[in-house]
Amino acid sequence: MRRLRYSEPDSSFAGNRMSDRDLEVLLAELHKRLKQARSLDPDARKLLLTVAHDIEQALANDDASSVAPEPVEALAVRFEADHPSLAGVLRQIMDTLGKAGI
Repeated sequence: MRRLRYSEPDSSFAGNRMSDRDLEVLLAELHKRLKQARSLDPDARKLLLTVAHDIEQALANDDASSVAPEPVEALAVRFEADHPSLAGVLRQIMDTLGKAGI
């Protein structure tokens, strides 16, 4: 399995490298949270699914570096108050991308 590289070491992971698998796990969690978010409006749901799809496509093409973290961060901020669990998963995705130097 191809491993994403850190731009800087992170002590919270004791030197382990982040892998594409980490993003896959987080994407699965995002899909789970989306199913649970009953009060999410259709446009917001579509945005989240689009971002998740873009990340999944990048992983499938072995090109996670093509994922821009800015849309993920904007969505995390947008959902912070009304959907904190979704915002949390989005922030974890951002963090994983950041640790990979993306």
